[in-house]
Amino acid sequence: MDYIVLDIEFNGRKFASELPMEVIEIGAVRLDANLNVIDEFTDFIKPVYFAKLNSFIQKKTGIPQASIDSAASFPKVIREFLAWLGRSQQPMLITWGGEDLKRIVLDTRMHKLDDAYWLAIPCFDLLKGFLRVRGLSNDVSVEAALTELGLSSEGSAHRALDDARMTADIFRSVYASLDFSYVTHYKDQFTNAKERRLVKNAIRLLRAQKLEATWEAFVEHVLKDKVKLDDPRKAAELRDYFQTELAKQSTKPVPAIKPRSKRKEGAEGTEAEEGEGLSPGAAKAADATGEPDDHAAQAD
Repeated sequence: MDYIVLDIEFNGRKFASELPMEVIEIGAVRLDANLNVIDEFTDFIKPVYFAKLNSFIQKKTGIPQASIDSAASFPKVIREFLAWLGRSQQPMLITWGGEDLKRIVLDTRMHKLDDAYWLAIPCFDLLKGFLRVRGLSNDVSVEAALTELGLSSEGSAHRALDDARMTADIFRSVYASLDFSYVTHYKDQFTNAKERRLVKNAIRLLRAQKLEATWEAFVEHVLKDKVKLDDPRKAAELRDYFQTELAKQSTKPVPAIKPRSKRKEGAEGTEAEEGEGLSPGAAKAADATGEPDDHAAQAD
């Protein structure tokens, strides 16, 4: 068994666009069964869209524009990466969250390449594993996890190979406590993290208000004008997540209602939204239907 610790960087943008985000850097560390580093892989990728990196991505990653300009295309780099992965008889992907593998699958499909390898390889979400080990409920960054474990943070955050190396350090540190029954395979998701956070925080708020949470009322008073459910696959997935999250939270103590935070003018999706009480419109809806019409925020 080889463990492949994977990290990618992609050209996310701060503005809305129908054009896809794309992988611009891959970094991976191969660990043997004894968790020793035996090989590494790294390469840049020149994207089809937005080949010129915006200032936010350049500042966040430190990737020089010249490195992207001279990089090979996704099909060439991914073939080289697959050949590198093929040196392992039984590889398992280790990622920090699910976005890295998802972006590779989406780019593979965008370039009309075979995605069979990525659907078949077993993968383990170390972020979720770390949260279970430490008894935490909110996501943390790789850097925060290193600090939590008392490990030094070497290299540059938001560079693929350096992040993969740091993730490998975390993996080694908590390996003995990890529950590998959570190993999975890639599964398409039709909802995004923001939408799932909306569900989680809304249920939390409903319970704090001692109001009954039903899917129908949730759609009417929370999702309305916030999330489109035109795709039946997305609607079914979000409903399943709602039921699962409701069952999970019902086993926990009812959360206390936090004082309403004053939201800063111009803020978008800030933490101040998470603990907000019912809006006047929500209170009116709750009086009429027993359900609130309020919003939740962004902390999965």
